Amino acid sequence: MEESFFRQLLSRSANAVLDQHTLAKGADYVRRGRVREIWYEKADDAGTLFGAVQGREANPYTAAILIGLNGGKPKFDTQCTCPLEGECKHVAAIALKMLGARAEAFENSAPVVQGRSDAGAWKPWFDALSAGPKPPLRKPPVDPGLVFGILLRIGDGTLPGMQAQPVWLKPNKRGGLGSPQPVGQFQFGADPWQRLTPHQFEHVARLRMASPHYASSAWYPLSGERDEALLEILLDEYPCFVEKPSRGRVVLGEKRSLDWGWKLSEDGNQKLVPQLDATDTKTRLLRIAQIWYFDPGTPALGRVEGDAQVIDAALRAPALMPEHAEFVVEHWHRNSQLESLPKPSRASAPETHQVVPTPVLTLRAFPVLTYNNGMPHRYQAGCVRLGFDYEGPRLPFAPVKPRERRLHEGRLLDIVRDRSAEIAAVEQLEALGLIDIDLLPRLPNLPRDVFSDGDFVLEPRRGQLIAAEHLFALAPRLRDHGFRLETDAGFPFELLDEPDDWFAEVEESGNAWFDLSLGIDIAGERVDLLPILRRLLADPGFPLHPRKGEEADALWLVPVDDRRRVPLPLSRLRQLMAPLLEWLQDMPERDMASGSLRLRRSQATVLDELAAKNEMPWRGGERLRKDLERLRDARTPATEPPGFNATLRAYQRDGLAWLGFLADAGLGGVLADDMGLGKTVQVLAHLLAEKQRGHLDLPALIVAPTSLVSNWREEARRFTPDLSVLVLHGPARGGLHDAIPHHDLVITTYPLLARDRDELLSHEYALLVLDESQVVKNSKSQAAKIVREIPARRRLAMTGTPLENHLGELWAQFDAVEPGLLGSDRHFTRFYRTPIEKHDDAERRQRLSRRIAPLLLRRRKEDVLADLPEKTFIPRHVELDGAQRELYETLRLAQHERVLAEVQKRGLAQSGIIVLDALLKLRQACCDPRLVKLEGARRIKESAKLDLLLELTDSLVDEGRRILVFSQFAEMLDLIAKALTLRKRKYQMLTGQTPGTQRAELVARFQAGEVPIFLISLKAGGVGLNLTAADTVIHYDPWWNPAVEAQATDRAHRIGQDKPVFVYKLICTGTVEEKILALQERKAELAEAVLDGGSTQALRFDEEDLAELFAPL
Repeated sequence: MEESFFRQLLSRSANAVLDQHTLAKGADYVRRGRVREIWYEKADDAGTLFGAVQGREANPYTAAILIGLNGGKPKFDTQCTCPLEGECKHVAAIALKMLGARAEAFENSAPVVQGRSDAGAWKPWFDALSAGPKPPLRKPPVDPGLVFGILLRIGDGTLPGMQAQPVWLKPNKRGGLGSPQPVGQFQFGADPWQRLTPHQFEHVARLRMASPHYASSAWYPLSGERDEALLEILLDEYPCFVEKPSRGRVVLGEKRSLDWGWKLSEDGNQKLVPQLDATDTKTRLLRIAQIWYFDPGTPALGRVEGDAQVIDAALRAPALMPEHAEFVVEHWHRNSQLESLPKPSRASAPETHQVVPTPVLTLRAFPVLTYNNGMPHRYQAGCVRLGFDYEGPRLPFAPVKPRERRLHEGRLLDIVRDRSAEIAAVEQLEALGLIDIDLLPRLPNLPRDVFSDGDFVLEPRRGQLIAAEHLFALAPRLRDHGFRLETDAGFPFELLDEPDDWFAEVEESGNAWFDLSLGIDIAGERVDLLPILRRLLADPGFPLHPRKGEEADALWLVPVDDRRRVPLPLSRLRQLMAPLLEWLQDMPERDMASGSLRLRRSQATVLDELAAKNEMPWRGGERLRKDLERLRDARTPATEPPGFNATLRAYQRDGLAWLGFLADAGLGGVLADDMGLGKTVQVLAHLLAEKQRGHLDLPALIVAPTSLVSNWREEARRFTPDLSVLVLHGPARGGLHDAIPHHDLVITTYPLLARDRDELLSHEYALLVLDESQVVKNSKSQAAKIVREIPARRRLAMTGTPLENHLGELWAQFDAVEPGLLGSDRHFTRFYRTPIEKHDDAERRQRLSRRIAPLLLRRRKEDVLADLPEKTFIPRHVELDGAQRELYETLRLAQHERVLAEVQKRGLAQSGIIVLDALLKLRQACCDPRLVKLEGARRIKESAKLDLLLELTDSLVDEGRRILVFSQFAEMLDLIAKALTLRKRKYQMLTGQTPGTQRAELVARFQAGEVPIFLISLKAGGVGLNLTAADTVIHYDPWWNPAVEAQATDRAHRIGQDKPVFVYKLICTGTVEEKILALQERKAELAEAVLDGGSTQALRFDEEDLAELFAPL
């Protein structure tokens, strides 16, 4: 629009657009020189007048008047950066300035103030001269925190339009722009246009003027060629973004051409579709005046070549059904406008397809917001979407048409729907507790748009939809009922198929360890089971034992990772966990990460337990499996090695074969035959066999009690003279340690371990033998610690009593010879000792028996020696009388009061020393009052038990019996010796004070029949003595530990005995001695339970037991 035409239109319409009052104010601004500048910009059918007007602010306002022709009719609009935004005195001022009109023509008809007219005209002129230079034209304040930009958005539909919005943008930390605020919004009375430059203001004005219903902060539609030109300017000069700044700045792209093609849909119809690039599927087409494209990948906006009308018509062309293809092909090129477009292909006739469908469920999840006690709670609810697979084509649950067409593998199928099968699937869902979404009651906070036809949910509880994980728990049952399951991309879980295979894998490391892995194969993917089993064990919801009513084929959904779940049989999971329970509980993080469990070779029997119950194929571990086969198979008894000077009994040859198996497997073990069955001779035979096989390249170290050193030396000299023996004992051993590597057998004692530690540890050994290994039953003792330091390839323990008081002793001995077999002390206590001793847990007792069975060889006399003379136990009770009885009662009352006071003060657990000291005094009073360290007690001469003993020995000696008398009190043996001397009975005595050099001589004299009575202290002679000449054993005083008494008895009842053995126990009736017998029975039950698989009750020593021990006569 030319400026002259614009001025003409403005002259005609100024009074209509602006009222007289506003024009009068504008005329005043013109007269006072407030209009600094005006300029005009023209367009094809519009023009805009801009001007800078000095107002009250320091910076001038920018005002604009736009006149456009809308169908030939002028359309006026005004804008200003003042608070009124338009139709103001500033707009009036620039209009009057352009028209050059006299200001007086628009003055109000108010009365004129009388005065000199020349002064009124000149005063503003002089004021302007005095004011100095005019202020500069309006410049926007510099604000680096805001950037002017344009947001664009594309509409919906086949060929949508585009809208624009001017915005202020803030730089963000990533160097981009964000936080768009529409230009023109008032904030706290500030000028909304103040930041705009005149150029920016002009473009905003052109956007606003182009809108038929413009408003501040609005989106302005772009239409027509003028807006296309403006869009190109905006893209070139300002940062522009489509939808939001985070998607990147849009640039003006090059002009592109369209390629057209016919797309075949799944129902067999064809659709004419355009494409800008063969690989481009996201670029959209839109229309302003002509056709434009938006490429989000670049991102770019640009023009499209071609006739907009043809493109528009082609995009809106209907889908072409096969029946109409012939007609369209025939008529396509008769229309000249379609010559540039490809014609459709001819369609083949559809085939009738009638099959029984498979119901398919798609598991879906969506967020739901609920409120519990006023607090918001979000969770993922679940639903299933039902569809049907007609052997390839997939049809939705609804809408239902009798026949539907689908293109499948190049064939157009006319599918006949099987409504009976589809309805049956729906009924099956309802039977499993799922309901159609159409039957779902209206629930609060539930968006209905998440559902569609064919969706089913579990019936809500408490007004809430069931969570997705609970719906997923139903998945195995749905699959069992014939539904094929799929998961939506947003569903938190995926149901995998059941495993194709189960397997166990063993990797041997070449040392004492091996790695065990368990796994399953699912569609070619290996999944490690051990970490899964560990997580299940820690899951309080996992049923370790079958629940009431549980089906035999019950499944458990096992997590493979965060999303995937696989259904596995519950029974099989339990069978896998049971043998591994103790290791799974403490599975290290390293093993969890690797998916394998590191076990010792001594623990390899767990493989047999796994294989027996699970029928799993094994991979690897051939050597280990051969060892297991040898362990399972009945061992062929070994024969005595050449040069062995004795004939082994059948059970001893079996023991020799067992020792050979341990050697071949590189394992330690515990030889726990009853005392007297020849453990020493079996070990000597094994050492000789190992030397002949070339395996004794290093010496074997024997650690034994001091009393057994001579026994080992003599029996080695007697049975295995080919073994060179070095004895490290006595003060003369100094300097002998250097000779250790030059001997086959090195013998030392437990007391010398601490003294000779450095010398012993400086050598390596082929085998470490711990004789009477109960000596190291306290793992914290110095001897036990040194034993674990000795560098030996293998270790062997020998004991007739591997368990004397509690299971911790058993652990200590096994840990000394095969470390790690039973785990750490803490682990063993938690997993075995506490459940067995305190809770009488039969399953844990059996598990422990199975665990130690391969490495424990225990034979009892009654099991292997049918010809061994019987032992006859004869308890003899005696009543206390006279002064001895009074002494006992006095002591009992005093000590009971003392014990009760201590227990009340410190508790039973912390009062053990006081309790044992009190009981000791009572036991001494039973044996002989002279043992009690009280002046009054020493004056009491009578002793009921001593009198009984003397009567027994008199009669027994007269019958020709050979007697062993045991007592724990060496002082009591002295009193017995004095009494025997007075009776002129021959006897000899062995106590801890007897020199070691005399022990063998005393044994030889008794075995030769030179003396009929042998007095022996329980600790000095309880082990290591062979006294088969005796046929009578008398236990003068009972000891707490029945195993110690049994050891003493077996000095006579052992191999080589050819006479019946009678065992007398002297018991004072009603005293603490009877209570000791009861405790002995309980400990014997514990030993039998663990070592032989029997039953037991938990050992207890509580206040009730204490009251019984101190009960009156």
